[in-house]
Amino acid sequence: MAERKMSEAGPSKLAIPPPSFPTHNSPRVWFLTSSLSPLAVRLIRLLLAHGDYVAAGLPPAEIEDDERSAEFRELINECKSGKREKEGWKDRIRGIRCDGRIMGQCGAAVAEAVEVFGRIDILLCCTSEAVVGTVEELSTTAATQNLVRDQFETLFFGQVNFIKVTLPLLRERHNGHLMILTGIGGHIGTPGMPMFSAATWALEGYCDSLAYEIAPFNIKLTIVQPNKEISVLTNKIIFAPQLPQYESHNNPAPGLRDILTNVVNMNPETRLESQPNSPVEGQGNSGYGKIESRFPRLPSEARDRLVMETVHALTAIGGHENPPARHIVGFEGVASVKEKLKTVSEELEDFVEVSCAVDIFASDVGRAALSGGSKIDAPNVVPGRSDSAG
Repeated sequence: MAERKMSEAGPSKLAIPPPSFPTHNSPRVWFLTSSLSPLAVRLIRLLLAHGDYVAAGLPPAEIEDDERSAEFRELINECKSGKREKEGWKDRIRGIRCDGRIMGQCGAAVAEAVEVFGRIDILLCCTSEAVVGTVEELSTTAATQNLVRDQFETLFFGQVNFIKVTLPLLRERHNGHLMILTGIGGHIGTPGMPMFSAATWALEGYCDSLAYEIAPFNIKLTIVQPNKEISVLTNKIIFAPQLPQYESHNNPAPGLRDILTNVVNMNPETRLESQPNSPVEGQGNSGYGKIESRFPRLPSEARDRLVMETVHALTAIGGHENPPARHIVGFEGVASVKEKLKTVSEELEDFVEVSCAVDIFASDVGRAALSGGSKIDAPNVVPGRSDSAG
């Protein structure tokens, strides 16, 4: 916390341009599924300054972590200060404890937000945590296999639960905006984080279908995709034990484990314990190490540089009358997705003949169908005899 205050007081503080908001007739009510990340805290501060209302979802396991919840608690104290209290900040924010993985808690949280603020205009699904481990590493023990289920419970089902309990309210009002904060991992798989990529793709596929279903009710849906480090470095990272076959000096495949480990180890309080290079005798693969989880602790200015571009994208899109269905944040993300699409296009061209090898329209059946013919000549076949008979 002292490091954060020193950084904020320093002369090299990042100059942040003012945010933009779409035109609207009255303050909007936002519901954030998880409000303790650096991105969520900075977004809430801008929304309150703009005059909007915020129902802030607080995951129980995270709000009890003093370091994780420090920025949010500072924001609440700021809301109660003289100047902010006169501006009504304290009355326009409501923290609500809720675990998105439990459907009943999601329903209760949304009901509380409606009771306090009267409605919900924008649902921002911004819950995230990343499991680091290759496919093989995540299948070695029952504990690592549970990480796979937990990843989907958090990234997919936890967000879907909030969407399901909010949709009837938006449909009844014939208005609303669902915003899903994911990442370019929804376009590009990440080596070393297969379950994170899989859960992200699942959520985006779900939302792509949902967008068509809710369009007749005037409910908008936008998927916002920043670079993957935005969500990974601002939320919990869970490290599965590493197998020696996938260590960087043995396996040249690119992976994020070493990079994320270096980031976490920058702070002595979050440093990862060294893992054994060979399994403990008699334990097989399960003896390589234990599962560890960390919240990266970055300097305040580093957090600003990391998330503010995405925060400004959310303020500019949230509640827009005609929002994009999908928005990629940042030039690097756009370039990465374009490169992936270029590769897919080239592969389609290279294998177009394979794709059309059994095309019905290149056959006699196709020609007959196009010409309107109803009879297709077939070769003479003697009953009971096959051309391949010896």
